[in-house]
Amino acid sequence: MAAPVVPESSSIRRAVSLLNAVDAGRFPRLLSRLLQKLHLKAESTFSEEEEEKLQTAFSLEKQDLHLVLETISFILEQAVYHNLKPASLQQQLQSIHLDQDKAEAFASAWAAAGQDTIEKFRQRVLTPQKVMWLFF
Repeated sequence: MAAPVVPESSSIRRAVSLLNAVDAGRFPRLLSRLLQKLHLKAESTFSEEEEEKLQTAFSLEKQDLHLVLETISFILEQAVYHNLKPASLQQQLQSIHLDQDKAEAFASAWAAAGQDTIEKFRQRVLTPQKVMWLFF
C-alpha cells in the first residue's frame, strides 16, 4: 500500500470513532455535499441552520460535528492532492479503522465526483495566474 495520506493522530482517531457512529444511510449525502463545495474555500459548506439540523440528524455536539466535517474535508483534500484512485482511498481509510461501509461510501463518492473535484481545484489554482498575465 502507498504511504498513508491520512496520518493517524488523536484527532483523526476521535473523528473516525465519530464517523463510524454516523448513520450510514445519511452519510453518502453528507459526503456528496462536502465534495461539491470542497474547492470553495471562502464559502462555508453549511449554514448555521443546516449545521443545527446536522447536529440533530447525526446526534452530535457542535464541536464533534465540526471535527467530523473538517476531517471529511481533510480526507477529500488529501484525495485531491494525491490524485487517489477510489480503491486506494478506501484502503487508506480502512487502515485508520474507518468502518467498511463508510470507507466504501468515500470510495463511491470519490469515483463519482473525484475527477471533477480535481479539475475544479486545478481551475482555482490556475485562474488567478492567467488573470495576472493579462496585466503584464
